[in-house]
Amino acid sequence: MVASAGWRRLDYLPISLFGSVMGLTGLSVAWRLASARYGAPDWAAGSIGVMAIAAFVALTLGYAVKLVTAPDAVWAEFRHPIAGNLFGTFLISLLLLPIAIAPYAIPLAQAMWGTGAIGMLMFAWIIVNRWMSDRQQITHATPAWIVPVVGMLDLPLAIPSLGLPPLHGVMVLGLAVGLFFAVPLFTLIFSRLVFEPPMPDALQPTLLILVAPFAVGFSAYVATTGQVDLFAQSLYVLTLFMLAILVGRLGWLGGCCPFKVSWWAVSFPLAASAIAALRFAAAEPGLITDAIALLLLALASVTIAGLLVRTLIGVIRGDLRRLST
Repeated sequence: MVASAGWRRLDYLPISLFGSVMGLTGLSVAWRLASARYGAPDWAAGSIGVMAIAAFVALTLGYAVKLVTAPDAVWAEFRHPIAGNLFGTFLISLLLLPIAIAPYAIPLAQAMWGTGAIGMLMFAWIIVNRWMSDRQQITHATPAWIVPVVGMLDLPLAIPSLGLPPLHGVMVLGLAVGLFFAVPLFTLIFSRLVFEPPMPDALQPTLLILVAPFAVGFSAYVATTGQVDLFAQSLYVLTLFMLAILVGRLGWLGGCCPFKVSWWAVSFPLAASAIAALRFAAAEPGLITDAIALLLLALASVTIAGLLVRTLIGVIRGDLRRLST
């Protein structure tokens, strides 16, 4: 009984913490691209990749304990109209981590990606069906809604490095579904932001998720088509435009409210923006494109390092429950 009660203390662990795995993995990919283009040290990408894997293992074990000891809490989180969408962060982690694992263990990377791909397809179907079956409230239309379906854009990203048979159709599926749903979801969320009261402070960091459809869409499109054409350039420019609008909130957050693990929501959009900028700079080299790529890489690196340090301090102090609520 005592042991069971002790383990149940993990019932607070939010599924959204897998966003930290997404951010760390994205940053690892960004540093790998920086290594190829600018000669950045190879150990940086490798070290960040190891941290991403360690975070994934720790969070998976922790959430497995929560699933076993507090299934009611897991079910309540899944049924929540906002938090339920963030179960996609676990599946997206399975789609992204193979990029970091592939150089060392191809079979494991392939198995993880396959599991993530099947899970992402099923999850997207479940969430879209939920939206269409039940009446939704406009106040629930937050950037977290982008995760389940636009997360399909992450489907093509690891395929080129996995040594799998040709999966062009799967890449097109992820790209098409992700981009198609990005348009109405972005419009719906933007309408909610314009015409409804501001979101609570705890949800403000999730606004950076609005950058992800364009940044990840650019990388997914380039991975699928193998070229940086006019449409890809448009996605990249939209990434920069949205980032310019929203990046100021990074500084605002520090003074608006105490640190919460929900701040990790900013990590993957920033890393994805840096990846897009680095890929664009490689395709269109120039002083401006290289400067933007290096600036976004620095911004993502400093921000994610700060989030990591602050989270580790909270864990050491035993404050994770407070930081998660």
